Amino acid sequence: MEEPSPLDIDYTQKCARKRSESKTSRLPKADFQLKIHENELNKHHLQDLADGKEVPEEVTVEAAQREVDYHFGDSGAQWRMTKLKGVYRRAEETGRSIDDVAEEQFGDLRTFDNAREEQTEFDRRATYGEGYVGKEKPSGELFEERKLDLGLRKGNQPTNNDQINDIPHAIEIEALAATTAPLDQTALNRLKAQMLKAKVRGSSDAAALEAEYNNAVASFANRKRPDVVVLGAMDNRMLAGSREGEITAIDNKRGRERGLVEENEDMSIDDMVKQERRTRNQVGGDGQRFAERIAKDPKFDNNLEYMDENANKLAKRLQKSEINLKNTAVTDFQKMSRILDNCPLCYHEDTDTPPVAPVVSLATRVYLTLPTEPEISDGGACIIPVQHRGNLLECDDDEWEEIRNFMKSLTRMYHDQGRDVVFYENAAVPQRKKHAGMEVAPLPYSLGKTAPAFFKEAILTSDEEWTQHKKLINTLAKAKQGAGKLAFRRTLAKEMPYFHVWFEIDGGLGHIVEDANRWPKGDLFAREIIGGMLDVAPDVIKRQGRWNKGGDRRVEGFRQRWRKFDWTTVLTDG
Repeated sequence: MEEPSPLDIDYTQKCARKRSESKTSRLPKADFQLKIHENELNKHHLQDLADGKEVPEEVTVEAAQREVDYHFGDSGAQWRMTKLKGVYRRAEETGRSIDDVAEEQFGDLRTFDNAREEQTEFDRRATYGEGYVGKEKPSGELFEERKLDLGLRKGNQPTNNDQINDIPHAIEIEALAATTAPLDQTALNRLKAQMLKAKVRGSSDAAALEAEYNNAVASFANRKRPDVVVLGAMDNRMLAGSREGEITAIDNKRGRERGLVEENEDMSIDDMVKQERRTRNQVGGDGQRFAERIAKDPKFDNNLEYMDENANKLAKRLQKSEINLKNTAVTDFQKMSRILDNCPLCYHEDTDTPPVAPVVSLATRVYLTLPTEPEISDGGACIIPVQHRGNLLECDDDEWEEIRNFMKSLTRMYHDQGRDVVFYENAAVPQRKKHAGMEVAPLPYSLGKTAPAFFKEAILTSDEEWTQHKKLINTLAKAKQGAGKLAFRRTLAKEMPYFHVWFEIDGGLGHIVEDANRWPKGDLFAREIIGGMLDVAPDVIKRQGRWNKGGDRRVEGFRQRWRKFDWTTVLTDG
């Protein structure tokens, strides 16, 4: 018995009912006439033309717009937007074209273009607000533009082979994209295994497989890999210049295999200066380097006798190999990138996304926003630099000029309301790289005069009893002694964790935070002081909210009070 030929078997659809010849003979004859969309390129029709078949004379043109069973913003909108973002993310990770990934995810490019059109409509609604009236369903304009880019014009379908040859073939384009798409490492290994098997067996296609493998290796090496980070000396100064003269290679088997190095004990003065410039003001400083040296010493004993006997050993700087330096630089870069991507106060230029926090007033380098809810004092604000800064001491002169302008205008506004105001900055944990900002807390006039006493008492009792720095740094007194508006910037160092409160525009009280573990989390230190002055409930004091997308109901009311004192109108009028 032989297996029947595939040509003798009719096509059957799964789960379809069997029909007898008598029933099918009574049914109307199916219409297999080829139909071409008004602006759509039919792939099967082009393939038939390429094979030399005749073109049907009668072509039925369908409607240009395809009807969909959903509208923008319905229950499935979030799922479609998530799917659309997944297409862009997968295309970036794999290096493939967006159209190829879109066809896999959506099934066809028309559905993908409809999702793009819906995303554009959502952006317009968010930009123009509630009064905007736009589309409710996709119009197909993006798909029309795609076909125009391929050389197709509405109402001008080709009718002969000469015109067809002038139009790019969709089938050939898809085949070209499939062959030029870079393979991943697993597919590359499988292709290499096929090539080796063909060579061992002496197959006729061994040469073709070898050429295909070589092309795939070349495309794999030249593709843009998302897991590769390219850093230069501007990103990390530890990578700048050569360390020749500062280190010596460890000449043993383990050292040669891992590229281990140690500090050069015969450094010249120039080498010492170069090393100091490269390593100064690093996070942790000498204390962290001493801790690393202790961790590498298995015989370390925490007593003065051992430290005196091994002073030279403990004083040596622990040098990292080139590989460790690069890994550390990449880790720091990736950590900072994640912080910037998730920062609610940063303006993301790559995606043209404004900050999550509401922007009340915008200058050239600094903007004014509202604090998170619940507010510790009604009508407060925040002064934020546009660029991501670790603390306000890192700001330049132009940024400080705008910060002082906001402080002056806010002081006038609160005085017009019959209230006093204090400004404070909490930069107690610099290693978290949070976006710097100055908090604004209005107070009644009666409490404004006693506010310095409240903050002084709280600072004196907050940290350890014995500290290396003064517990109180009176920047206001130094401003009155001649330092002026530079008293704060000349008194504190930007590398130190600190807390500072301004009772006047030129200064106030500062404190160096030596033990961050004992310092209250987040903004709790200032909230407890101001909340105690205003008799705020304890649960409101401890709740520290976040900025959320979707607007803030407080913005319009604050803008109406602020409009009279807004100094940024001078910039727009000019």
